[in-house]
Amino acid sequence: MIQLRDIDKFFADRQIFRKINWHIRPPDKIGLCGENGAGKSTLLKLLSGLVEYDGGELQYAKGTTYGYLPQDGLAYKGRTLFAEAQSALADLQQMELDLRQFEKDLSSAGDETLIRYAELQHLFEQRGGYTMEAEVGKVLHGLGFSNDDFEKPCDTFSGGWQMRIALAKLLLQRPNVLLLDEPTNHLDLPARDWLENYLQSYPHAVVLVSHDRFFLDQVVSKIVEVWNGALTEYSGNYSSYVRTRDERVAALKAAKLQQDEEIAKTEAFINRFRYQANKASQVQSRIKQLEKIERISLPPERKKIAFHFPVPPKGGRMAIALHGASQSYGDLAVLKNVNVYVEQGERLSLVGPNGAGKSTLMRLLAGVEAPVSGTREEGHNLMQAYFAQDQALELNPNRTVYEEILADAPVAMVPKLRNILGSFLFSGDDIEKSVRVLSGGERNRLALAKLLLRPANLLLLDEPTNHLDLQSKQVLLDALRSYSGTIVFVSHDRYFVDHLASRVLEVGGGTVQSHLGNYEDFLRHKAVAGDFTHSTQRVEQQVDRQEESSGDKESRVKAHAQRKEEQRKEQKKQKELARIEAEIEAREETLQELEQRMADPDLYQDEELWRRVSGEYKLAKDQLDESYRQWELLQD
Repeated sequence: MIQLRDIDKFFADRQIFRKINWHIRPPDKIGLCGENGAGKSTLLKLLSGLVEYDGGELQYAKGTTYGYLPQDGLAYKGRTLFAEAQSALADLQQMELDLRQFEKDLSSAGDETLIRYAELQHLFEQRGGYTMEAEVGKVLHGLGFSNDDFEKPCDTFSGGWQMRIALAKLLLQRPNVLLLDEPTNHLDLPARDWLENYLQSYPHAVVLVSHDRFFLDQVVSKIVEVWNGALTEYSGNYSSYVRTRDERVAALKAAKLQQDEEIAKTEAFINRFRYQANKASQVQSRIKQLEKIERISLPPERKKIAFHFPVPPKGGRMAIALHGASQSYGDLAVLKNVNVYVEQGERLSLVGPNGAGKSTLMRLLAGVEAPVSGTREEGHNLMQAYFAQDQALELNPNRTVYEEILADAPVAMVPKLRNILGSFLFSGDDIEKSVRVLSGGERNRLALAKLLLRPANLLLLDEPTNHLDLQSKQVLLDALRSYSGTIVFVSHDRYFVDHLASRVLEVGGGTVQSHLGNYEDFLRHKAVAGDFTHSTQRVEQQVDRQEESSGDKESRVKAHAQRKEEQRKEQKKQKELARIEAEIEAREETLQELEQRMADPDLYQDEELWRRVSGEYKLAKDQLDESYRQWELLQD
């Protein structure tokens, strides 16, 4: 579909890509990974034609269409939301207008006109013209817009929602190649879940950049690492890539060590016998050998935030509580009579769509806002640290990094400040940078560093993972998991929530509902409750219709028997689903083990062993596909 041959790309005197070769095929779902500044966004722009390459050849198969979503910068105005989204289907809208024009003249139309009308009508139906408005509504709902939003002017939506409009238009166009740069940046968890499902079933190629590990694991089947001007492709999702990359780097280190030893021996021979005439030919031979050696280069050791939160002071059994709390802004009631009780040591995740009131609830818990009714109760010896969603904006832009952290530091912490900043990747001259010139990620890291200045037994964190890359998120997650105090947090990173939360508070409709477990447990609970309710309602509706049509005893007996049969079928279905899900889990583990074996370079030295392992891999993949097919049939 798209092929890159020996592509070079320069920015001033810096070479971003050096003779890269890459082939994107129709069913590929690819995630681009690499350090910030490695060239991931540049590669997407190059594929979309927004950036020119400086050498090589970029080939597109005939009929290839592509759509590109940048990280930000798009804005729409002049139309309502629904009209703007529907404009992505301009060709279908024109076909609809042409059909209406044909229909006006059908009474006097000849055979040729009738044939053209029938052909156009068939094409319109084939391309989904009759379900066009329903599809627009489906995509807008999936990305978090409500029916009330449909007729609002696009001008009224903020930057994050503007990017959702851009994403909706792109998905509706359904290009052969989707190029997405951080598509989850402005999405809450429900919208991310919907987008994951949408992209999993997307019939064409997808190439994306994301700092959301769970999203990558769910969507992509290949990872392409961008580093040092080259591309390295790995089969599998992000978790598989991390394992395989570590194994590859370890193998490269061993190979480089061996190569360095050989080079050192050769250079020692050359230096020793360089001026001896009887060794001249051997010296020249060794020099030529050195020139031919392709030196092994290692990926850079990745910098990480390595830190631990201060040991929290002891507190009471209860950390914080809200009793009958309500909050409103003018006529807008956000929370109504909610009760929240947080015990010491809990890790609570606040979830819900954007605008549901998560940040409002966080501010009430932090005491930053007082509820219009109800009370806030603090536990014994409460010492809290609050990280607001816009905490980075609280930094003083006129200070340097060091001056900013020094301004709030207790005297006892001053000697440790440089070490703390170093843990957050501010080292050397970086600490003298002006806060004004820091990137979004650097600002968030500095704001998080300030949390370490004073011990706290309650951390209230509203979107602490914003602007952090995958590695920084992982180390922050590790630090929070080892923290012995209480955590209440909001994050739209599914992996982060799943690996930290012990309880989920669902915020929405003015209420707060508690669910034990992490986000995955929460979704499972919601799905089971939804399936049960839907099944019960369906059976009851059927029974009601039958009993309304006939009041005699025989009809009631039949209705009762049908209800029992429906319940038996539902129980059987759930049991079979559980069996297949366990089977899928086992087969996925088998497939991962085989992928690890196939990532071993030594495997390809033994042709017979390689064929056997490849055969096992194909069989395991076919079996997993069959299990998924059975699971989908049962779900339908």
